[in-house]
Amino acid sequence: MMKDKITKALFVYPETPVSFWSFKHAISFVGKKAAFPPLGLMTLAALMPKNYEIKLVDMNIEALKEKDILDSDIVFISAMIIQKESFQKVVTLCNSLGKKVVVGGPYPTSSHSQIEGVDYFVLGEAENTLSEFITDYENGTARHLYLSETKPDITQTPPPRFDIVDMDKYATMMLQYSRGCPFNCEFCDIIELFGRVPRTKNPDQFINEMTILYDTGFRGGVFIVDDNFIGNKARVKKLLPEIIRFQEERGYPFELSTEASLNLAEDDELLSLMARAGFNMAFVGIETPVEASLLAINKQQNTKTDLLSSIHKIQKMGIEVTGGFILGFDDDPEDIFDRQIAFIQKSGIPMSMVGLLTALPNTQLYRRLVKENRILNESTGNNTHDLQLNFIPKMDIDTLTEGYKRVVKAIYTPKNYYARCNTLLKNMNEYPSRPVAKMTLPVLAKNLKGLFASFFIQLFSGYGFEYLKFFLKNLFTRPGVFVQAVSKSVMGHHLFRITNEITAPGWLGKYIDHKLETVNVNLFRLETKKTPDSIFRIINLHIHAVTKMQKKLLKVNKSSTGHLGHTMQTVSADIKSYFTKFEHLVREKIGTIKLDDLKTNLEKIKPAILKKIAQIRKDCDVKYAYIKEYFTEAYYKAEDEINRLVALLGNPQAVAVTFN
Repeated sequence: MMKDKITKALFVYPETPVSFWSFKHAISFVGKKAAFPPLGLMTLAALMPKNYEIKLVDMNIEALKEKDILDSDIVFISAMIIQKESFQKVVTLCNSLGKKVVVGGPYPTSSHSQIEGVDYFVLGEAENTLSEFITDYENGTARHLYLSETKPDITQTPPPRFDIVDMDKYATMMLQYSRGCPFNCEFCDIIELFGRVPRTKNPDQFINEMTILYDTGFRGGVFIVDDNFIGNKARVKKLLPEIIRFQEERGYPFELSTEASLNLAEDDELLSLMARAGFNMAFVGIETPVEASLLAINKQQNTKTDLLSSIHKIQKMGIEVTGGFILGFDDDPEDIFDRQIAFIQKSGIPMSMVGLLTALPNTQLYRRLVKENRILNESTGNNTHDLQLNFIPKMDIDTLTEGYKRVVKAIYTPKNYYARCNTLLKNMNEYPSRPVAKMTLPVLAKNLKGLFASFFIQLFSGYGFEYLKFFLKNLFTRPGVFVQAVSKSVMGHHLFRITNEITAPGWLGKYIDHKLETVNVNLFRLETKKTPDSIFRIINLHIHAVTKMQKKLLKVNKSSTGHLGHTMQTVSADIKSYFTKFEHLVREKIGTIKLDDLKTNLEKIKPAILKKIAQIRKDCDVKYAYIKEYFTEAYYKAEDEINRLVALLGNPQAVAVTFN
């Protein structure tokens, strides 16, 4: 292939599921389609040779068309784990259209051995692998896999290409200053991807990127995507004065936000520099108020100072703290749910992103759980919506997931959310020297659009009274932070909507999946045990789980007749599968267990199973005939299955024929 020939490269960024992190219901207030652009692909585009004509399709703002693929010579896809479902659909579509596919990014890098349909894997950091791949591709000798273990010098990384995205469609722009984090949190995949020695760009290099962004005409929020912006404090203290100078000379065109570790609060100089530079938000991984859990996951940095005092100190410098919280650690006590709720309310963190622990590939946590035989499946990457844990927790799985939903529901009632907003704004209002951005017409128009949308949508919502109290309180008592108050109100709308999706009765599909996963976890725990009693514990436990699930679903979904019909069929099939499992267990252990013991125990269990089914039938809303029908049928089916098994166990010859 000639190097001067124009090659049409299609860059595709897969769709990200709606979650707390998508901000979908908030950004619609200001007419935006996505929160952030795909900075990784924008940087990749800057690394491509000049003879590559690049088109980027971000599926979060527009649909991917077959024509886009057919018009290209080669397709590049980058994805995070949470995007893997959309990612696979794109790969499959490209395969069907006969186009070569190149993939990279966090998801392929951690899970490439499980991904099919890909022609070329270019993994790790592109600065080390892309050039070699392009050379081989153009020479017709490209390999299937390119991976480098070395970490590139990012002072050589070119600025991202803002020209390949429609900037008007995004709420916030993105830049990167560093990669890597010096800490060693057990569950974190960042240190596995980027290392524990933070690598930074030069101050001049980063200011140049800010200048390029400024010259596009963009004004507003800029998120610095570093996983720990202050990972190298000495270097960031050299950068911040340059950012301050840039911002002051241009009237603070950018409102900056980033991610940082909580030890930011321990460094007064650093905290002051960030405030003066125009940082108005920092995401901090707080995880849990339980010190034993923090120590167990190697997050000692959060145990060195009082958590609440550190959070409030950052807030009082005019910087909002958004926090990450996790449930499901091995050392979580029984009262963890109440402790998380109480801590979050006292912290004044409106955006408290609470999620269930997930074991991401290639993390210390994942490797430990593999050794402990506790991994069930691969993570979806969505730890706020996906209630199907990918590992066996120490806490009862049902208690954990129900407790998670209780925490989310409690902290995102409008009353509790606005209370935290008031705590935050009271603290932020104490900082007298907050930089004020120069108001341009586009920024003013966006702010007014958001204000009017907020007022007319939220005032007449179900939480309108709480909204109005919050709105008026900050308008008249804290006018200096009124813009932030409106922003928090809009974000609240998104958080309330997402919370309802997770906790509302209509969220049936995921609830059923979660309950069935509970059953699978219990099977996993018990089926390796050798005693006959274990087998019957499985039957009893799982029938109880199914009937408990059915009872709850019926109570909260009496009007959802169509969906319930499907649910009935699902549960019926599931009950049948438990008896099948019983048969498999008997078959496997036929030579080591006494059939008389099995028969006796099964006869003892029979009344309890039938009683549970009968009780659910009694609790049902009798106006639905098919519900009565279902449980009548389920009762007799269960009785028939038990009688059949009892009869078989009473006849050794029949057992030998049936189970062997």
